Amino acid sequence: MIQVNLVGNPNTGKTTLFNSLTHSEEHVGNWHGVTVEEKAKLYKYKDNDINIVDLPGIYSLSPLSYEERVATDYIIKHKNQIVVNICDASNLQRNLYLTIGLMELGCPIILVVNQIDKRKICKIDFNGLSKELGIDIVYLNASDKKTLINLNNCILELDKKLKGGYKPEYKLKYINVFLEKYNNILTIFDEKIAEKSQNNYKFSEFLKIKILENDENIKNELNIKTEYSAIEEIATYRYDYIDNLMEKYSTKKNHVYGQSKLDKIFLNKFLALPIFLVFLALSFYLTFFSIGSYLSDWLSYLLDKFISTPLLNFLIANLGENSAVVSLVEDALIGGVGSILTFLPQVALLFFFLSLLEDSGYLSRVAFVFEDVLSKVGLSGKSVYTLLMGFGCSTTAVLTARNMEDKNSKIKTGLLTPYMSCSAKFPIYAVLGGAFFGANNIFVIIGLYILGVVIAILLSYILEKTLLKSKEQSFILEFPPYRMMSLKRTSALLWQNVKQFITRVATLILAMNIVVWLLSNFTIGFHFIGNGNGVSILEMLGKLLSPIFIPLGFNSWGLISALIAGLVAKEVIVSSIAMFNGVEENSISSIQSSVILSTSAVYFASKSSVLSFLVFCLLYFPCIATTSVLIKEIGKKWTFIGVLLEFIIAYLTAFVIYTIARVFEVYGFIKTLLIFLTILVIITAIVYIIKRIKKKKLCAYSDICKKKCKLK
Repeated sequence: MIQVNLVGNPNTGKTTLFNSLTHSEEHVGNWHGVTVEEKAKLYKYKDNDINIVDLPGIYSLSPLSYEERVATDYIIKHKNQIVVNICDASNLQRNLYLTIGLMELGCPIILVVNQIDKRKICKIDFNGLSKELGIDIVYLNASDKKTLINLNNCILELDKKLKGGYKPEYKLKYINVFLEKYNNILTIFDEKIAEKSQNNYKFSEFLKIKILENDENIKNELNIKTEYSAIEEIATYRYDYIDNLMEKYSTKKNHVYGQSKLDKIFLNKFLALPIFLVFLALSFYLTFFSIGSYLSDWLSYLLDKFISTPLLNFLIANLGENSAVVSLVEDALIGGVGSILTFLPQVALLFFFLSLLEDSGYLSRVAFVFEDVLSKVGLSGKSVYTLLMGFGCSTTAVLTARNMEDKNSKIKTGLLTPYMSCSAKFPIYAVLGGAFFGANNIFVIIGLYILGVVIAILLSYILEKTLLKSKEQSFILEFPPYRMMSLKRTSALLWQNVKQFITRVATLILAMNIVVWLLSNFTIGFHFIGNGNGVSILEMLGKLLSPIFIPLGFNSWGLISALIAGLVAKEVIVSSIAMFNGVEENSISSIQSSVILSTSAVYFASKSSVLSFLVFCLLYFPCIATTSVLIKEIGKKWTFIGVLLEFIIAYLTAFVIYTIARVFEVYGFIKTLLIFLTILVIITAIVYIIKRIKKKKLCAYSDICKKKCKLK
């Protein structure tokens, strides 16, 4: 079997190449942490088994973060395996810095130059560059099968050479000059270097360079101590070498990679945030109120006409209307799972818009806009990527926080991620918000998303000033060029997300709905309630906890029970409400109609109550999957603190929102405004009086005192 390691800078098309070679569907993104750990897959070419490992994107072999450490450790450990080093043709000069590092290590390398940007930034003599470096170069277009064949042929040829005893000997003249200059410093470590390198001359050179770069991990492995650092000097040697190569073998145009005239608009300090909010609002409108709503209604109609109604009629005809099986199918399957399944078009649309923003290169600009704000509240710029991913799924987003070198920043980012409104929560907003706010629900939804971000930022600031002070961290933010989205890649990503949604509905949500149905249809003695005789287990539990939520404006046992069920998956809140209210149709409008009826098990008496409930759903406990990942990534202690904080913040925020909204409902806008102005005036007056009292001093009426103050 041939072992191949895929190595490259972020945004060079590394994961796209991995997908093309192995026919996989790994996620491709413009941020750190897309590939957090190595991913390996076996594929066949000309009867040869090739195991290719996709490593996290790195800029050099001097790691600064967790993900870079994963890649660097793996490369050094497997330095004798074939390395496919992928570079972007538009940014070759910078990408070659990693290539030079791999040559210093002595890896057998195939250099792949990927044409991502269709514009011809520079013309390169690849034949001349290949001879100069002593490396095979493949000019690649991942969508062109011929170039993939060329790459596979190069892999087979290099493997054959390695099995025949070939050892790469790259001619990097600056290494000798550099090491001779610091020979007196390195001499004292010769014995340990020789022991570690096992008389491998090339590897011993690499270790010497790492010592001079003050690489902590290499120093720890060799058990040596030295604070001397020549990292800037060796970097200068490398860049000078690369500059000479580019002067000799390329004709570069006056163009900066990733630079665009659009950035004057999208990165404008006054326009950047409003433009992002407009994009967000437009995406939500098309998802919830326009195309998404229309498609959901059609899916609901098809499910009801061809699946739900025929199945229910068949069961009633054979088992009777009061049968437990009929109740299970009607409430848990049709009313519960069916109601969630109708959100499939909206889920697909939401991920489509996220994919559009990401593939276009705009999402990296969004990260840049927010990076400055987050850095002021003690978060690394890398936190931006994790928090943005939280809008999709909190569970997978938390995993990307592990790429941070500062422990406190990692803990804070993990704790704050659940405050981002994940895609599992939007069915709650769409159903309940749509029932009470109609077309204005779009402003409610945007408000909820912004509220989550604001609370996360405030909490980060408090943690930064108290328990979790962050260290300064390096942050490299790369702007990919603006690109047209790839239809093939977007379709694959959409299918992957749709498949995950359907799988989640068919497994976790279905199982939880069955559990909820059992608890809501059987008494504590496990007797089937049937026509409503007796009190169910879930109703008893809901009524026991309901007094806690009276200050928040909602206390029906059905709502409390739905919140408990939502700990498993937030979508279950909607399906539980549909089940408790006996919704028989797979339509959003049917659930919305049920929650405004006072005779329903789950209903809201006012808009302030539903607003309070939506805020609580946004902020209260994360789902079990996210909690388990948090325990693994930041530990039990901080996970417990984070979960407890979420409940307290959710309760207090929902209480404040409910109180303010209720005042507006009772007194109207003008009276409420006057009340708040009056309260503000009173508070201002009290603060002023307290300040005046603090300034007043006791006076002994002495001659000295009379000169210093005017008190009488």
